Amino acid sequence: MPGRLYHRWRRLRWWAQGMLLGGFAVGIPLCGFLALNAYSQLQTNSLTYIRRWVDNPSSRSRLTTSRQAPCPGAPFLLPSEGLMGLLWRDPALPYNVANRHSGIDVFGDGAPGTIPVVAAYEGYLSRLDGWVSSVIIRHDDPLQPGRTIWTYYTHMASREGESYIAADFPPGTQDKWVEQGTLLGYQGVYSGSRRPVGLHLHFSIVKSYPNGTFKNETNVDNTLDPSPYLGMPLNIDTRPERPIRCDASE
Repeated sequence: MPGRLYHRWRRLRWWAQGMLLGGFAVGIPLCGFLALNAYSQLQTNSLTYIRRWVDNPSSRSRLTTSRQAPCPGAPFLLPSEGLMGLLWRDPALPYNVANRHSGIDVFGDGAPGTIPVVAAYEGYLSRLDGWVSSVIIRHDDPLQPGRTIWTYYTHMASREGESYIAADFPPGTQDKWVEQGTLLGYQGVYSGSRRPVGLHLHFSIVKSYPNGTFKNETNVDNTLDPSPYLGMPLNIDTRPERPIRCDASE
């Protein structure tokens, strides 16, 4: 083989080997990611109900959970009404079994800024200076007296950042007492810098550090199962049908 053709052949072979190895390097993680997401969706039934809610508005009345009082034997009031979509520890997209949902998502039937959000339990409300759509309430845990827990409410703003939080709770509010059922604001679609979200309230019960401050709510390990507090099956491990109702009969 002439020298020039030989060197050209060697470069072509190196290029082909590089492309093959690169394909493995990209393909194996990609396959793993796709397999993880596929497995995750087998662990949940939430997307079926969310798709039905979005695609068939006439079905919404049959999927809505609504409570005007706490479930029998439960201390917390449902903070908003609608489809109980993503549940606690839910691996449904955009989450997965390695990164589970840290609370519950309640999808309201209406326009942004019209579906009320209320305090699930009495406590001291705070709203940090930079919070456009969120408030958090500190409670003495009614199921474990002496322990501090927090309830967190978010997405209460328009996509452009117009807050739907009640005027009683401006940015910078610290430790303002609220009763159970106090109006906190209205469901919205705000997601900050991330992609837009559908109309809903994200609600979670957050653990405290030893000094009483709240932990990072985005980590499911820093949150509590809301099921015993609301008296409803809200842990995805139970794969409840919608609408979700009280565990105990009334």
